[in-house]
Amino acid sequence: MKPAPFRYVRPQTRMEAMEALARYGEDAKVLAGGQSLVPLMNLRLARPKVLVDINRVAELGTLERRDGVLILGALVRHRQVERDVRVTEACPILSRAAAHIGFPAVRNRGTVGGSLAHADPAAELGCVLLATGAVVVLESTDGRREVPIEDLFVGPYTTCIRPEELLVEVRVPVFGETTRWGFAEFTRHEGGFALALAACVLHLDGQGRVAAARVAVGGAGPVPVRLREAEQVLQGAPLSEERVAEAASFACAVEGYDDVHAPAWYRQRLAGWLVRRVLQQAVGEEM
Repeated sequence: MKPAPFRYVRPQTRMEAMEALARYGEDAKVLAGGQSLVPLMNLRLARPKVLVDINRVAELGTLERRDGVLILGALVRHRQVERDVRVTEACPILSRAAAHIGFPAVRNRGTVGGSLAHADPAAELGCVLLATGAVVVLESTDGRREVPIEDLFVGPYTTCIRPEELLVEVRVPVFGETTRWGFAEFTRHEGGFALALAACVLHLDGQGRVAAARVAVGGAGPVPVRLREAEQVLQGAPLSEERVAEAASFACAVEGYDDVHAPAWYRQRLAGWLVRRVLQQAVGEEM
């Protein structure tokens, strides 16, 4: 099928893009990599009256490390996240996760901002950024606001981004020498959508105890979720088999859903197994 008729706008600057969104409001959709939006338009599951193509806005494609934060512009492609040495050194879990996104053709075009705005509950970046404590920056002609990543997703394929707002960048804390992490997902085939995925970021103290922990699960429920109860179990002591097992049990209690690929109970058990695995990765040993 072909998309329904739409008006095409191609701004050259960030301000022009925001002005277009302010002018057309809910009638507009932002086009970045187009890896999710264009197929939806071809199937006529999405029928925006105006398409705002931001690919000419060079200032949205920057990537830099500044003051302990990795700043990813909305137009940074998945392939760059996967391979850029600034990412692999500052936040290696992002590079690992990006390598699991779809296929090379998807990663060459897909963007960080597009993935987050699409809010697929099984998307790799949403889950991983939740584990890192990232912040999303949104701008409109009325101003700018910073949203913690856990507040971005409000439902399946739904975010708190207002129609007149543009996601401009993602700010990720740079990992330190005592930061440990793990990422894992389960798919039916390479490049496919994850039935469940998990990520963790642990900060250890000088005695090898977990000083701070963030654990996230995606794909099992309508939105990626942070497992705060599991994090509390992990904090204050070295990882042990007992603590890992107890932390993983909280993943089995996340809100699940059924679809043609798997029932909710299966996704929940899978999430528990994946949390156990990423915690083992974080300490570099099998328990």
